[in-house]
Amino acid sequence: MKIADQTVVLINYTLTNNDGEIIDSSQGRSPLAYLHGAGNIIPGLENALIGKDIGEELTVTIPPAEAYGELDPEMIQPVPRDRFGGVETIEIGMQFQANTPQGPRIVRVVAVDDANVTIDANHPLAGQTLNFAVSIVGIRQATPEELSHGHVHGPDGHHH
Repeated sequence: MKIADQTVVLINYTLTNNDGEIIDSSQGRSPLAYLHGAGNIIPGLENALIGKDIGEELTVTIPPAEAYGELDPEMIQPVPRDRFGGVETIEIGMQFQANTPQGPRIVRVVAVDDANVTIDANHPLAGQTLNFAVSIVGIRQATPEELSHGHVHGPDGHHH
């Protein structure tokens, strides 16, 4: 069976940036299980896996547009410090949930001064080219329930 829409795929992977630093890896963990065609992984990786079979290994370089998008400067903005009521110490790297017109969004603190906290609502990997080393370890047909829910159930997947 080859990877196609409506298949459950299990992969081992290592994700690095262009400097060779490991960002994420399945090493030492269960393989990543995802439902192909459901948007469970970034588009560039999903497209690179189409038609592959168990046992295949590949290295894929994915530009920002096919990963987490370009860095959007408009998503970085100062917010008055008093909007963080109840939080005494605010430090760079902290994350908060912000209510936006598009719904709840996780934002990261990128700068702090006496008056403002500068937040960044871009995905932490926005603007980065991503490099994946992938090994395909399993492929099966998705169940009707998985298809209706849009994600993998059972071993190595989401459990309800």
